[in-house]
Amino acid sequence: MPEVDLARYMGRWHEIVRYPQYFERGCRDVTADYSLRPDGRVDVLNTCRKGEPAVVKTARAVGWSVEPSNSRLKVRFFWPFSGDYWVVGLDPGYRWAMVGSPQRDYFWILAREPRLEPGLEQALFEKARGLGYDPARFERP
Repeated sequence: MPEVDLARYMGRWHEIVRYPQYFERGCRDVTADYSLRPDGRVDVLNTCRKGEPAVVKTARAVGWSVEPSNSRLKVRFFWPFSGDYWVVGLDPGYRWAMVGSPQRDYFWILAREPRLEPGLEQALFEKARGLGYDPARFERP
């Protein structure tokens, strides 16, 4: 994306689809809460429910922009490892976002609401395909 306004990006996002990852195995009702810190970094709180009865699991991280556009960030869940968090698609009203990595081994579609309209979801799948991500790999949380 040419530019991401981090202040507008902050808040709660719901995971709509993802590439399967070991750290999200069995997760459902996944949310990510982002808050801007005074130093310009981003606090991250990921939450999901696992199992029956459901147990709430959380993971905390810190993110930081690696370029002035704020569309490419690094996120660290534990030292010394950090991962790429690239905003590769974003609604002008910040209602949905597509996040991936340059190696295309991570991908998420996030939204402010728990669900997207079917037509919009399909359009985002096609947009993801055009960016080199494979919708056949998508799973729903």
